[in-house]
Amino acid sequence: MEIERTDFLIIGSGVAGLRAAIELAPHGKVTVITKDQPEESSTEYAQGGVAVALSDEDRVGIHYEDTLRAGDGLCRKEAVEVLVREGPERIPELIEWGAEFDKEGTKLDFTMEAAHSKRRILHAQGDATGREIEKVLINKVKTLKSASKYPFAFSLDLIVRDGKCYGAYVMQKGKKKAIVANATVLATGGAGQVFARTTNPFVATGDGMAIAYRAGAVLENMEFVQFHPTALFSPSAPQFLLSESMRGEGAVLRNINGQTFMKKYHPGGDLAPRDVVSRAIMSEMVKTHSPHVYLDLTHLDKEFVKKRFPAIYSTCLEYDVDITATMVPISPAAHYMMGGVKTDTNAKTGIEGLYAAGEVASTGVHGANRLASNSLLEGLVFGARAGQAAVDGPVKEDDLDEVFRETVSLDGQSGFGTIAQYDEVRSRLRQLMWEKAGIIRCEKSLSKARGALNEWKWILDKIFMSRRELELKNMLQVAHIITESAMERTCSVGAHYRSDHKQREGCDYYTAVQKDAGISRLT
Repeated sequence: MEIERTDFLIIGSGVAGLRAAIELAPHGKVTVITKDQPEESSTEYAQGGVAVALSDEDRVGIHYEDTLRAGDGLCRKEAVEVLVREGPERIPELIEWGAEFDKEGTKLDFTMEAAHSKRRILHAQGDATGREIEKVLINKVKTLKSASKYPFAFSLDLIVRDGKCYGAYVMQKGKKKAIVANATVLATGGAGQVFARTTNPFVATGDGMAIAYRAGAVLENMEFVQFHPTALFSPSAPQFLLSESMRGEGAVLRNINGQTFMKKYHPGGDLAPRDVVSRAIMSEMVKTHSPHVYLDLTHLDKEFVKKRFPAIYSTCLEYDVDITATMVPISPAAHYMMGGVKTDTNAKTGIEGLYAAGEVASTGVHGANRLASNSLLEGLVFGARAGQAAVDGPVKEDDLDEVFRETVSLDGQSGFGTIAQYDEVRSRLRQLMWEKAGIIRCEKSLSKARGALNEWKWILDKIFMSRRELELKNMLQVAHIITESAMERTCSVGAHYRSDHKQREGCDYYTAVQKDAGISRLT
Protein backbone atom coordinates (compact mmCIF):
# COMPACT_ATOMS: atom_id res chain seq x y z
CA MET A 1 0.00 0.00 0.00
CA GLU A 2 1.19 3.52 -0.80
CA ILE A 3 2.02 5.54 2.30
CA GLU A 4 2.00 9.34 2.38
CA ARG A 5 3.29 11.43 5.23
CA THR A 6 1.98 14.77 6.44
CA ASP A 7 2.14 16.78 9.64
CA PHE A 8 -1.59 17.38 10.02
CA LEU A 9 -4.43 15.45 8.39
CA ILE A 10 -7.87 17.08 8.25
CA ILE A 11 -10.80 14.95 7.13
CA GLY A 12 -13.57 17.23 5.86
CA SER A 13 -13.66 20.62 4.15
CA GLY A 14 -16.56 22.44 5.77
CA VAL A 15 -16.26 25.41 8.10
CA ALA A 16 -14.65 23.46 10.98
CA GLY A 17 -12.09 21.64 8.83
CA LEU A 18 -11.04 24.73 6.89
CA ARG A 19 -10.76 26.84 10.04
CA ALA A 20 -8.56 24.14 11.60
CA ALA A 21 -6.39 24.11 8.46
CA ILE A 22 -5.85 27.86 8.69
CA GLU A 23 -4.78 27.51 12.32
CA LEU A 24 -2.37 24.66 11.57
CA ALA A 25 -0.78 25.95 8.35
CA PRO A 26 2.00 27.98 10.03
CA HIS A 27 3.15 24.86 11.92
CA GLY A 28 3.72 22.31 9.17
CA LYS A 29 2.28 20.49 6.17
CA VAL A 30 -1.53 20.34 6.25
CA THR A 31 -3.46 17.84 4.13
CA VAL A 32 -7.22 18.38 3.78
CA ILE A 33 -9.13 15.46 2.30
CA THR A 34 -12.80 15.32 1.37
CA LYS A 35 -14.83 12.61 -0.33
CA ASP A 36 -16.37 15.04 -2.83
CA GLN A 37 -15.43 18.44 -4.17
CA PRO A 38 -14.25 20.82 -1.41
CA GLU A 39 -17.32 23.04 -1.66
CA GLU A 40 -19.78 20.18 -1.06
CA SER A 41 -20.57 20.32 2.65
CA SER A 42 -23.39 21.31 4.99
CA THR A 43 -21.68 24.69 5.39
CA GLU A 44 -22.43 25.45 1.75
CA TYR A 45 -26.17 24.97 2.36
CA ALA A 46 -26.49 26.92 5.62
CA GLN A 47 -29.01 29.66 4.91
CA GLY A 48 -30.08 31.35 8.12
CA GLY A 49 -26.83 32.84 9.31
CA VAL A 50 -24.33 32.79 12.14
CA ALA A 51 -25.37 33.71 15.67
CA VAL A 52 -22.97 35.99 17.52
CA ALA A 53 -23.28 38.63 20.24
CA LEU A 54 -21.92 41.65 18.37
CA SER A 55 -24.85 44.05 18.17
CA ASP A 56 -25.23 47.08 20.44
CA GLU A 57 -28.25 45.57 22.18
CA ASP A 58 -26.71 42.13 22.75
CA ARG A 59 -24.33 40.67 25.31
CA VAL A 60 -22.29 37.46 25.48
CA GLY A 61 -24.14 36.57 28.67
CA ILE A 62 -27.53 36.79 26.95
CA HIS A 63 -26.35 34.54 24.11
CA TYR A 64 -25.07 32.12 26.77
CA GLU A 65 -28.45 31.98 28.52
CA ASP A 66 -30.36 31.54 25.25
CA THR A 67 -28.12 28.62 24.27
CA LEU A 68 -28.60 26.92 27.66
CA ARG A 69 -32.35 27.40 27.50
CA ALA A 70 -32.61 25.91 24.02
CA GLY A 71 -30.42 22.96 25.11
CA ASP A 72 -33.08 21.98 27.66
CA GLY A 73 -30.72 21.55 30.57
CA LEU A 74 -28.14 19.31 28.89
CA CYS A 75 -25.57 21.79 27.59
CA ARG A 76 -22.06 21.66 29.05
CA LYS A 77 -21.75 25.14 30.43
CA GLU A 78 -17.99 25.37 29.92
CA ALA A 79 -18.43 24.58 26.20
CA VAL A 80 -21.20 27.16 25.80
CA GLU A 81 -19.02 29.74 27.52
CA VAL A 82 -16.22 29.07 25.03
CA LEU A 83 -18.65 29.35 22.11
CA VAL A 84 -20.20 32.70 23.03
CA ARG A 85 -16.98 34.26 24.38
CA GLU A 86 -14.76 33.39 21.41
CA GLY A 87 -17.44 33.77 18.74
CA PRO A 88 -17.07 37.56 18.56
CA GLU A 89 -13.36 37.07 17.83
CA ARG A 90 -13.96 34.75 14.87
CA ILE A 91 -16.33 37.01 12.90
CA PRO A 92 -13.94 39.98 12.49
CA GLU A 93 -11.38 37.48 11.15
CA LEU A 94 -13.81 36.43 8.42
CA ILE A 95 -14.50 40.05 7.53
CA GLU A 96 -10.75 40.73 7.36
CA TRP A 97 -10.41 37.73 5.00
CA GLY A 98 -13.12 39.10 2.73
CA ALA A 99 -16.50 38.02 4.10
CA GLU A 100 -19.28 40.41 3.14
CA PHE A 101 -22.13 40.22 5.64
CA ASP A 102 -25.30 42.16 4.96
CA LYS A 103 -25.47 45.65 6.42
CA GLU A 104 -28.06 48.22 7.42
CA GLY A 105 -26.32 51.40 6.33
CA THR A 106 -22.79 51.14 7.70
CA LYS A 107 -23.63 48.69 10.48
CA LEU A 108 -23.94 44.92 10.35
CA ASP A 109 -27.56 43.82 9.94
CA PHE A 110 -28.78 41.33 12.53
CA THR A 111 -31.98 39.33 12.31
CA MET A 112 -34.04 37.21 14.73
CA GLU A 113 -34.55 33.45 14.84
CA ALA A 114 -36.47 31.10 17.10
CA ALA A 115 -35.46 30.88 20.79
CA HIS A 116 -33.15 33.93 20.54
CA SER A 117 -34.04 36.85 22.79
CA LYS A 118 -32.05 39.35 20.70
CA ARG A 119 -31.47 40.03 17.02
CA ARG A 120 -28.02 38.45 16.68
CA ILE A 121 -28.08 36.48 13.42
CA LEU A 122 -25.57 37.76 10.86
CA HIS A 123 -26.40 36.87 7.26
CA ALA A 124 -24.85 37.27 3.81
CA GLN A 125 -26.61 37.82 0.49
CA GLY A 126 -29.86 37.44 2.39
CA ASP A 127 -29.92 33.66 2.74
CA ALA A 128 -26.51 32.45 1.52
CA THR A 129 -24.43 32.84 4.67
CA GLY A 130 -22.89 29.38 4.62
CA ARG A 131 -21.84 29.77 1.00
CA GLU A 132 -20.17 33.10 1.77
CA ILE A 133 -18.25 31.71 4.76
CA GLU A 134 -17.22 28.59 2.83
CA LYS A 135 -15.98 30.70 -0.08
CA VAL A 136 -13.92 32.96 2.18
CA LEU A 137 -12.33 30.04 4.05
CA ILE A 138 -11.50 28.15 0.85
CA ASN A 139 -9.89 31.25 -0.62
CA LYS A 140 -7.90 31.78 2.56
CA VAL A 141 -6.66 28.16 2.54
CA LYS A 142 -5.59 28.58 -1.11
CA THR A 143 -3.16 31.28 0.00
CA LEU A 144 -1.46 28.93 2.45
CA LYS A 145 1.51 27.23 0.77
CA SER A 146 1.70 24.48 3.38
CA ALA A 147 -1.92 23.37 2.85
CA SER A 148 -2.94 20.81 0.20
CA LYS A 149 -6.48 19.72 -0.68
CA TYR A 150 -7.35 16.21 -1.87
CA PRO A 151 -10.87 16.04 -3.30
CA PHE A 152 -12.73 12.77 -3.95
CA ALA A 153 -10.71 10.96 -1.27
CA PHE A 154 -12.84 8.71 0.93
CA SER A 155 -11.62 7.92 4.45
CA LEU A 156 -11.95 4.17 4.95
CA ASP A 157 -10.83 3.95 8.58
CA LEU A 158 -8.50 5.60 11.06
CA ILE A 159 -5.02 4.20 11.70
CA VAL A 160 -4.95 3.50 15.44
CA ARG A 161 -2.20 1.73 17.39
CA ASP A 162 -2.30 1.33 21.19
CA GLY A 163 -4.78 4.14 21.71
CA LYS A 164 -3.08 6.63 19.39
CA CYS A 165 -4.26 7.84 15.99
CA TYR A 166 -1.63 8.01 13.25
CA GLY A 167 -3.79 9.18 10.35
CA ALA A 168 -6.23 7.36 8.10
CA TYR A 169 -6.61 4.82 5.34
CA VAL A 170 -7.95 6.60 2.27
CA MET A 171 -9.41 5.53 -1.06
CA GLN A 172 -8.79 7.83 -4.02
CA LYS A 173 -9.35 7.00 -7.68
CA GLY A 174 -10.03 3.38 -6.77
CA LYS A 175 -6.70 2.95 -4.98
CA LYS A 176 -6.11 2.73 -1.25
CA LYS A 177 -3.30 4.39 0.64
CA ALA A 178 -2.35 5.33 4.18
CA ILE A 179 -1.90 8.99 5.09
CA VAL A 180 0.21 9.09 8.25
CA ALA A 181 0.10 12.25 10.37
CA ASN A 182 1.22 13.75 13.67
CA ALA A 183 -2.38 14.80 14.34
CA THR A 184 -5.71 14.03 12.71
CA VAL A 185 -8.77 16.29 12.79
CA LEU A 186 -12.23 14.90 12.03
CA ALA A 187 -14.52 17.53 10.51
CA THR A 188 -16.82 15.38 8.38
CA GLY A 189 -20.18 16.90 9.32
CA GLY A 190 -23.40 15.13 10.17
CA ALA A 191 -25.55 12.15 9.24
CA GLY A 192 -28.86 13.49 7.95
CA GLN A 193 -28.89 11.07 5.01
CA VAL A 194 -29.73 8.28 7.48
CA PHE A 195 -33.32 9.65 7.33
CA ALA A 196 -35.67 9.65 4.33
CA ARG A 197 -36.47 13.35 4.74
CA THR A 198 -33.43 15.55 5.32
CA THR A 199 -32.15 19.00 4.49
CA ASN A 200 -28.59 17.66 4.42
CA PRO A 201 -26.53 17.27 1.23
CA PHE A 202 -25.87 13.79 -0.18
CA VAL A 203 -22.41 13.70 1.46
CA ALA A 204 -23.84 13.74 5.02
CA THR A 205 -23.71 9.99 5.65
CA GLY A 206 -22.12 9.94 9.11
CA ASP A 207 -18.68 8.84 7.88
CA GLY A 208 -16.63 10.55 10.59
CA MET A 209 -18.84 9.23 13.39
CA ALA A 210 -18.65 5.69 11.99
CA ILE A 211 -14.87 5.56 11.54
CA ALA A 212 -14.32 7.13 14.97
CA TYR A 213 -16.60 4.53 16.54
CA ARG A 214 -14.80 1.68 14.79
CA ALA A 215 -11.50 3.11 16.05
CA GLY A 216 -12.71 3.03 19.66
CA ALA A 217 -13.74 6.65 20.23
CA VAL A 218 -16.74 7.43 22.45
CA LEU A 219 -19.89 8.69 20.72
CA GLU A 220 -22.37 10.45 22.95
CA ASN A 221 -25.93 11.81 22.80
CA MET A 222 -26.55 10.26 19.39
CA GLU A 223 -30.30 10.15 20.06
CA PHE A 224 -30.42 13.94 19.78
CA VAL A 225 -31.24 14.52 16.13
CA GLN A 226 -32.64 17.93 15.32
CA PHE A 227 -35.45 17.97 12.80
CA HIS A 228 -35.88 21.29 11.04
CA PRO A 229 -39.57 22.17 11.04
CA THR A 230 -39.74 23.83 7.64
CA ALA A 231 -38.50 21.93 4.60
CA LEU A 232 -40.23 22.31 1.25
CA PHE A 233 -42.82 19.60 0.64
CA SER A 234 -43.42 18.84 -3.01
CA PRO A 235 -43.31 15.53 -4.90
CA SER A 236 -41.22 17.12 -7.65
CA ALA A 237 -38.83 19.07 -5.41
CA PRO A 238 -35.91 18.18 -3.12
CA GLN A 239 -36.35 18.65 0.64
CA PHE A 240 -35.12 22.20 0.39
CA LEU A 241 -34.61 24.06 3.67
CA LEU A 242 -36.77 27.11 4.29
CA SER A 243 -34.73 29.13 6.76
CA GLU A 244 -35.93 29.80 10.28
CA SER A 245 -35.14 33.44 9.54
CA MET A 246 -38.34 33.53 7.49
CA ARG A 247 -40.34 33.13 10.69
CA GLY A 248 -37.97 35.56 12.37
CA GLU A 249 -39.00 38.12 9.75
CA GLY A 250 -42.72 37.48 10.28
CA ALA A 251 -43.73 34.33 8.37
CA VAL A 252 -46.39 32.23 10.14
CA LEU A 253 -47.32 28.55 10.15
CA ARG A 254 -50.82 27.47 9.14
CA ASN A 255 -52.40 24.05 8.93
CA ILE A 256 -54.05 22.66 5.82
CA ASN A 257 -57.23 24.59 6.73
CA GLY A 258 -55.37 27.89 6.83
CA GLN A 259 -55.47 28.17 10.63
CA THR A 260 -52.52 29.33 12.72
CA PHE A 261 -51.72 26.83 15.46
CA MET A 262 -48.37 27.38 17.17
CA LYS A 263 -49.77 29.35 20.14
CA LYS A 264 -51.60 26.18 21.17
CA TYR A 265 -48.28 24.41 21.64
CA HIS A 266 -45.89 27.05 23.00
CA PRO A 267 -46.07 30.66 24.25
CA GLY A 268 -43.32 31.54 21.76
CA GLY A 269 -45.68 30.72 18.92
CA ASP A 270 -43.95 30.50 15.56
CA LEU A 271 -40.63 31.33 17.22
CA ALA A 272 -40.71 28.40 19.65
CA PRO A 273 -37.65 26.09 19.76
CA ARG A 274 -37.24 23.83 16.73
CA ASP A 275 -38.12 20.59 18.49
CA VAL A 276 -41.42 22.05 19.71
CA VAL A 277 -42.30 23.41 16.27
CA SER A 278 -41.47 20.13 14.53
CA ARG A 279 -43.67 18.11 16.87
CA ALA A 280 -46.47 20.68 16.62
CA ILE A 281 -46.40 20.42 12.82
CA MET A 282 -46.50 16.62 12.99
CA SER A 283 -49.46 16.84 15.36
CA GLU A 284 -51.35 19.17 13.02
CA MET A 285 -50.60 16.91 10.06
CA VAL A 286 -52.11 13.96 11.93
CA LYS A 287 -55.17 15.95 13.07
CA THR A 288 -55.89 17.24 9.56
CA HIS A 289 -54.92 14.02 7.72
CA SER A 290 -52.45 15.99 5.61
CA PRO A 291 -48.81 15.28 4.63
CA HIS A 292 -47.86 18.93 5.16
CA VAL A 293 -48.73 22.32 6.65
CA TYR A 294 -48.06 25.78 5.20
CA LEU A 295 -45.53 28.54 5.78
CA ASP A 296 -47.20 31.84 4.98
CA LEU A 297 -45.28 34.95 3.90
CA THR A 298 -47.99 36.43 1.70
CA HIS A 299 -48.72 39.24 4.22
CA LEU A 300 -45.12 40.48 4.01
CA ASP A 301 -43.88 43.05 1.50
CA LYS A 302 -43.03 41.20 -1.73
CA GLU A 303 -39.90 43.18 -2.53
CA PHE A 304 -38.60 42.72 1.01
CA VAL A 305 -39.09 38.94 0.78
CA LYS A 306 -37.30 38.77 -2.58
CA LYS A 307 -34.38 40.83 -1.30
CA ARG A 308 -34.12 39.10 2.09
CA PHE A 309 -34.45 35.54 0.78
CA PRO A 310 -33.24 35.60 -2.83
CA ALA A 311 -32.00 31.99 -3.02
CA ILE A 312 -35.12 30.59 -1.36
CA TYR A 313 -37.34 32.70 -3.60
CA SER A 314 -35.63 31.64 -6.82
CA THR A 315 -35.34 27.97 -5.83
CA CYS A 316 -39.02 27.71 -4.92
CA LEU A 317 -39.93 29.38 -8.22
CA GLU A 318 -38.15 26.53 -10.02
CA TYR A 319 -40.82 24.26 -8.56
CA ASP A 320 -43.69 26.65 -9.36
CA VAL A 321 -44.03 28.01 -5.82
CA ASP A 322 -44.02 31.81 -5.52
CA ILE A 323 -43.40 32.39 -1.81
CA THR A 324 -44.58 36.02 -2.09
CA ALA A 325 -47.97 35.06 -3.52
CA THR A 326 -48.89 31.60 -2.20
CA MET A 327 -48.45 29.71 1.02
CA VAL A 328 -45.55 27.26 0.88
CA PRO A 329 -46.22 23.56 1.65
CA ILE A 330 -43.71 22.35 4.25
CA SER A 331 -43.02 19.50 6.65
CA PRO A 332 -40.10 18.68 8.98
CA ALA A 333 -36.86 16.99 7.89
CA ALA A 334 -33.75 15.69 9.66
CA HIS A 335 -31.33 18.58 9.91
CA TYR A 336 -28.57 18.43 12.55
CA MET A 337 -26.83 15.98 14.90
CA MET A 338 -26.37 17.39 18.39
CA GLY A 339 -24.48 14.26 19.44
CA GLY A 340 -21.30 12.89 17.93
CA VAL A 341 -17.70 12.05 18.81
CA LYS A 342 -17.16 13.10 22.41
CA THR A 343 -14.56 15.85 22.82
CA ASP A 344 -13.43 18.30 25.44
CA THR A 345 -13.46 22.04 24.84
CA ASN A 346 -10.12 21.76 23.01
CA ALA A 347 -11.59 19.30 20.49
CA LYS A 348 -9.63 16.36 21.94
CA THR A 349 -11.26 12.93 21.68
CA GLY A 350 -10.52 9.91 23.85
CA ILE A 351 -7.97 8.70 21.27
CA GLU A 352 -4.60 10.44 21.44
CA GLY A 353 -3.76 12.38 18.31
CA LEU A 354 -7.42 12.48 17.17
CA TYR A 355 -9.43 15.71 17.32
CA ALA A 356 -12.97 16.47 16.17
CA ALA A 357 -14.83 19.70 15.44
CA GLY A 358 -18.11 20.82 13.93
CA GLU A 359 -21.20 18.65 13.58
CA VAL A 360 -19.25 15.38 13.81
CA ALA A 361 -18.23 16.30 17.36
CA SER A 362 -20.10 16.46 20.65
CA THR A 363 -18.70 19.14 22.92
CA GLY A 364 -22.04 19.40 24.73
CA VAL A 365 -22.49 22.95 23.46
CA HIS A 366 -25.92 22.17 21.95
CA GLY A 367 -27.27 20.01 24.75
CA ALA A 368 -30.52 18.32 23.76
CA ASN A 369 -31.50 20.93 21.18
CA ARG A 370 -29.30 23.29 19.14
CA LEU A 371 -30.07 26.99 19.25
CA ALA A 372 -30.66 28.20 15.70
CA SER A 373 -27.58 29.46 13.83
CA ASN A 374 -25.12 28.33 16.50
CA SER A 375 -23.74 25.67 14.14
CA LEU A 376 -21.60 27.90 11.89
CA LEU A 377 -20.26 29.65 14.98
CA GLU A 378 -19.45 26.28 16.55
CA GLY A 379 -17.51 25.27 13.43
CA LEU A 380 -15.47 28.47 13.51
CA VAL A 381 -14.76 28.46 17.24
CA PHE A 382 -14.02 24.77 17.74
CA GLY A 383 -12.36 24.39 14.35
CA ALA A 384 -9.83 26.99 15.49
CA ARG A 385 -9.49 25.26 18.86
CA ALA A 386 -8.91 21.90 17.16
CA GLY A 387 -6.09 23.46 15.18
CA GLN A 388 -4.55 25.04 18.25
CA ALA A 389 -4.66 21.76 20.18
CA ALA A 390 -3.39 19.63 17.28
CA VAL A 391 -0.20 21.70 16.99
CA ASP A 392 1.06 20.06 20.17
CA GLY A 393 -0.44 16.63 19.49
CA PRO A 394 1.01 13.61 21.31
CA VAL A 395 2.11 11.73 18.17
CA LYS A 396 5.82 12.38 17.61
CA GLU A 397 8.25 11.68 14.77
CA ASP A 398 9.57 8.49 16.39
CA ASP A 399 6.01 7.18 16.63
CA LEU A 400 5.46 7.80 12.92
CA ASP A 401 8.70 6.06 12.04
CA GLU A 402 7.45 2.99 13.87
CA VAL A 403 4.21 3.04 11.85
CA PHE A 404 6.23 3.29 8.66
CA ARG A 405 8.19 0.18 9.61
CA GLU A 406 5.01 -1.82 10.10
CA THR A 407 3.38 -3.66 7.26
CA VAL A 408 0.35 -1.51 6.61
CA SER A 409 -2.48 -3.43 5.02
CA LEU A 410 -6.19 -3.07 4.51
CA ASP A 411 -7.86 -5.85 2.58
CA GLY A 412 -10.94 -4.76 0.68
CA GLN A 413 -13.90 -6.76 -0.52
CA SER A 414 -15.81 -5.29 -3.42
CA GLY A 415 -19.13 -6.43 -4.65
CA PHE A 416 -21.98 -5.59 -2.28
CA GLY A 417 -24.26 -6.72 -5.05
CA THR A 418 -25.96 -4.96 -7.90
CA ILE A 419 -26.58 -1.23 -7.82
CA ALA A 420 -30.28 -1.98 -7.53
CA GLN A 421 -29.68 -4.08 -4.40
CA TYR A 422 -27.55 -1.33 -2.86
CA ASP A 423 -30.16 1.33 -3.61
CA GLU A 424 -32.92 -0.86 -2.18
CA VAL A 425 -31.15 -1.34 1.16
CA ARG A 426 -30.22 2.33 1.39
CA SER A 427 -33.80 3.41 0.63
CA ARG A 428 -35.27 0.92 3.12
CA LEU A 429 -32.81 2.05 5.78
CA ARG A 430 -33.68 5.73 5.35
CA GLN A 431 -37.44 5.08 5.39
CA LEU A 432 -37.08 2.84 8.44
CA MET A 433 -35.22 5.48 10.44
CA TRP A 434 -37.69 8.21 9.42
CA GLU A 435 -40.72 6.17 10.43
CA LYS A 436 -39.43 4.31 13.51
CA ALA A 437 -36.67 6.49 14.98
CA GLY A 438 -37.69 9.95 13.80
CA ILE A 439 -39.40 12.93 15.41
CA ILE A 440 -41.65 10.87 17.71
CA ARG A 441 -40.33 7.55 19.07
CA CYS A 442 -41.43 4.78 21.43
CA GLU A 443 -40.16 1.38 22.54
CA LYS A 444 -42.32 -0.41 19.97
CA SER A 445 -41.10 1.66 17.01
CA LEU A 446 -37.47 1.59 18.12
CA SER A 447 -37.62 -2.19 18.62
CA LYS A 448 -38.85 -2.57 15.06
CA ALA A 449 -35.99 -0.38 13.86
CA ARG A 450 -33.50 -2.45 15.84
CA GLY A 451 -34.84 -5.70 14.40
CA ALA A 452 -34.69 -4.48 10.81
CA LEU A 453 -31.19 -3.04 11.27
CA ASN A 454 -29.97 -6.36 12.67
CA GLU A 455 -30.95 -8.03 9.38
CA TRP A 456 -28.30 -5.90 7.64
CA LYS A 457 -25.58 -6.34 10.27
CA TRP A 458 -23.54 -8.56 7.96
CA ILE A 459 -22.74 -5.45 5.91
CA LEU A 460 -20.83 -3.96 8.86
CA ASP A 461 -18.33 -6.81 8.82
CA LYS A 462 -17.19 -6.16 5.26
CA ILE A 463 -14.43 -3.83 4.07
CA PHE A 464 -15.65 -2.30 0.83
CA MET A 465 -13.76 -0.29 -1.74
CA SER A 466 -16.47 1.76 -3.44
CA ARG A 467 -17.97 5.00 -2.16
CA ARG A 468 -21.57 3.81 -2.47
CA GLU A 469 -20.92 0.70 -0.39
CA LEU A 470 -18.78 2.52 2.17
CA GLU A 471 -21.46 5.16 2.68
CA LEU A 472 -24.11 2.51 3.26
CA LYS A 473 -21.87 0.75 5.80
CA ASN A 474 -21.35 4.02 7.69
CA MET A 475 -25.04 4.92 7.55
CA LEU A 476 -25.94 1.52 9.00
CA GLN A 477 -23.39 1.94 11.80
CA VAL A 478 -24.74 5.37 12.73
CA ALA A 479 -28.38 4.20 12.46
CA HIS A 480 -27.64 1.40 14.94
CA ILE A 481 -26.10 3.84 17.41
CA ILE A 482 -28.95 6.37 17.12
CA THR A 483 -31.52 3.62 17.68
CA GLU A 484 -29.74 2.07 20.67
CA SER A 485 -29.16 5.49 22.26
CA ALA A 486 -32.83 6.40 21.77
CA MET A 487 -33.84 3.09 23.40
CA GLU A 488 -31.58 3.84 26.35
CA ARG A 489 -33.09 7.27 27.06
CA THR A 490 -36.47 6.41 28.57
CA CYS A 491 -37.64 10.00 28.97
CA SER A 492 -38.24 13.02 26.74
CA VAL A 493 -35.92 16.00 26.51
CA GLY A 494 -35.16 18.50 23.75
CA ALA A 495 -35.16 16.90 20.31
CA HIS A 496 -35.58 13.39 21.77
CA TYR A 497 -39.28 12.68 22.30
CA ARG A 498 -40.61 9.34 23.51
CA SER A 499 -44.40 9.04 23.25
CA ASP A 500 -44.24 6.22 25.82
CA HIS A 501 -42.05 8.22 28.23
CA LYS A 502 -43.15 11.84 27.94
CA GLN A 503 -41.75 12.99 31.28
CA ARG A 504 -38.72 15.28 31.46
CA GLU A 505 -37.77 14.06 34.93
CA GLY A 506 -34.71 11.85 35.12
CA CYS A 507 -33.26 13.05 31.82
CA ASP A 508 -30.23 14.86 33.19
CA TYR A 509 -27.58 12.45 31.94
CA TYR A 510 -25.59 11.81 28.79
CA THR A 511 -25.70 8.59 26.80
CA ALA A 512 -22.42 7.26 25.47
CA VAL A 513 -21.53 4.32 23.26
CA GLN A 514 -18.16 2.81 22.45
CA LYS A 515 -17.32 -0.20 20.30
CA ASP A 516 -17.45 -3.44 22.27
CA ALA A 517 -18.40 -1.50 25.41
CA GLY A 518 -22.15 -1.10 24.86
CA ILE A 519 -24.08 1.95 26.07
CA SER A 520 -23.52 3.62 29.41
CA ARG A 521 -24.93 6.67 31.13
CA LEU A 522 -22.53 9.47 31.90
CA THR A 523 -23.42 11.98 34.60
